[in-house]
Amino acid sequence: MKTMQPAVYILASRRNGTLYIGVTSDLIKRIYQHKNHQVQSFTERYDVILLVWYELHATMESAITREKQLKKWQRNWKLRLIEENNPNWRDLWAEIIGE
Repeated sequence: MKTMQPAVYILASRRNGTLYIGVTSDLIKRIYQHKNHQVQSFTERYDVILLVWYELHATMESAITREKQLKKWQRNWKLRLIEENNPNWRDLWAEIIGE
């Protein structure tokens, strides 16, 4: 049986580009869906598919709380959060799938 791993994530169209903040219980599945345009959404319309930041949580409630907090942040705070952990804006997809 698969275990749930709540996570908050930020996708970007490019460095300093369009950002999207999301929450999920299955990070790999959700990012795969974004990358392969399996869900008609903001991310598909603006090609926001680079995983530039994510944070794992113990509970879905804490992940949702964090997502809501980040969505209220000023853009420059979000950019700083990304650059503190991922200064080159690498796509973290390979990291989460273990490549």
